[in-house]
Amino acid sequence: MELIDLDLNKFYTYADYLKWKFEERVELLKGKIFQMGAPGSNHQRVSKRLFSAINNYLTGRNCEVFFAPFDVRIPRKSADDKDIITVFQPDLCVICDPTKIDEKGCLGAPDIVIEILSADNNIKELKYKFDIYKEAGVKEYWIVDPREQSVQIFLLIEGKFITRGYLFDEDKITSNILPGFSMLVSELFLNI
Repeated sequence: MELIDLDLNKFYTYADYLKWKFEERVELLKGKIFQMGAPGSNHQRVSKRLFSAINNYLTGRNCEVFFAPFDVRIPRKSADDKDIITVFQPDLCVICDPTKIDEKGCLGAPDIVIEILSADNNIKELKYKFDIYKEAGVKEYWIVDPREQSVQIFLLIEGKFITRGYLFDEDKITSNILPGFSMLVSELFLNI
């Protein structure tokens, strides 16, 4: 089976997703398939720098940081594979509840989701993910834009994402979930 064999207008579950053996990476957002492109070199540089900084910060702490491909499954009625219709692979995610981590990835909302924009991200995908992350209870959602060399952090407050605004240049990236974590935006985009 190949991706082109699937009806992209059909509704799918995680049970379907587990059966697929094609090379393309996909996500399921509320039962709909979204194809993921291969990240470019700047995307990978930014991902590596963020992962390293967060991973170093987390040494000796209870939270863990994971990078794509790493399935995050959002349960609806139950945690049964046939009841899960949202499976995404954020560029990075931080999970502070070890009971959410299993051999398949993460079951439930990560504490932090970090998406690094690339040429193949589209507005529809970002809108879907924004709403999904909010509904799932992701406490912090970071959007990192290598082209604009900016970071935007959304905090979940009373069920709504509130932005802390855009961060550029010498602004510091900080986190409510990771108290004491700090990184300059300029360090993230050095030589990009």
